Amino acid sequence: MSTKKRSLRNDAKDAAASGSREPEAGSRLAQAISQKPGALQVADRLHSAAIHLLRRLRKQDVATGQGPARLSALSVLVFGGPKTLGELAAAEQVKPPTMSRMVAGLAGDRLVEIASDSTDARRMHIRATQKGKTILQKGRERRIEYLAAHLHRLTVEELEAVSRAVEILGRVLSDWD
Repeated sequence: MSTKKRSLRNDAKDAAASGSREPEAGSRLAQAISQKPGALQVADRLHSAAIHLLRRLRKQDVATGQGPARLSALSVLVFGGPKTLGELAAAEQVKPPTMSRMVAGLAGDRLVEIASDSTDARRMHIRATQKGKTILQKGRERRIEYLAAHLHRLTVEELEAVSRAVEILGRVLSDWD
């Protein structure tokens, strides 16, 4: 089976697993790929590189004392503002009982504050504390410093090429559906 067919089949599986309900998503994907044949290979390499990069950077998060799931939920609150439990669960793609346990752990470590809704006692509002914001910011700084130390090994030309690629990816992400 060709790489292109295998990747299209994997994309269809990924769409099904993620609950994508866009009926034309597959045909739009096939059309886009046919217009730019090299895009599939670049996407495959970029996907792999992004996963490996994030795995390496995530090792720096051990210093926070929090697991990746808790840090991800905390990140939603720090950068997205206060959320209800349901909103946070939806953002993290987990069920509310799972998020409830994560929030309880974050609250126990005083990284989030939980307030009841004045109109609905069953509803709670969760927001990051200053301690939570600080832990997340220091973690980000550690990851950036770690990455910069590895980028330092590149030639000036290679570093400029990476910088241009980051700009291009930023534009792609800003137009993301």
